[in-house]
Amino acid sequence: METEKKVHWNYFLALESDVENLSRYVEFNEKNYSTYSIEMVRLLLAACSEIDVIAKILCKGKKPENMDQYREILKEKIPYIPEMKILIQRYGLETIPWRNWQSDENPEWWKGYNEVKHERNKYFEHANLEHTLNSIGGLFIFLLYLYTDESGKCNLNPIPSLFNIEDAYIDYIHTEGVSYSLPQKHSHTH
Repeated sequence: METEKKVHWNYFLALESDVENLSRYVEFNEKNYSTYSIEMVRLLLAACSEIDVIAKILCKGKKPENMDQYREILKEKIPYIPEMKILIQRYGLETIPWRNWQSDENPEWWKGYNEVKHERNKYFEHANLEHTLNSIGGLFIFLLYLYTDESGKCNLNPIPSLFNIEDAYIDYIHTEGVSYSLPQKHSHTH
């Protein structure tokens, strides 16, 4: 499983690098959130496809078929996902990609992804900067939980260069990587 996890982390880092390159052409600013392009289609489709893969792994032992079922399982298993904030500090941006899960809805960027995937001719503009950044951030959160051990510790390297989470979850950053302590499901005592 360790090799498999490394493959997913390396894929995220490759997507993050592509997002960084995108910032040379589109300024990462809320005023540009509605900007869309072919490159953002590619990034949105790639990130969301990987989210689908990671969600299935996180739902081990179950056989979910869509995001509604992932949401049901993962909210029970990892109730903090809807609260996790992603920081893109270089541009002063922050987002909570899975916030809609608090009201049992899927994120707008996930809906946009499905519209772009199935009817790109009609919904091309949904492959926009906001949806792209949220999808990569949503993938980052899922990967943090994929890599988390039973104690809530997650050690990753190399360090992401663009995406981060709130400092409250970071134990330490060192030259080889970063260590996170992620919130876990509360144990209920009866």
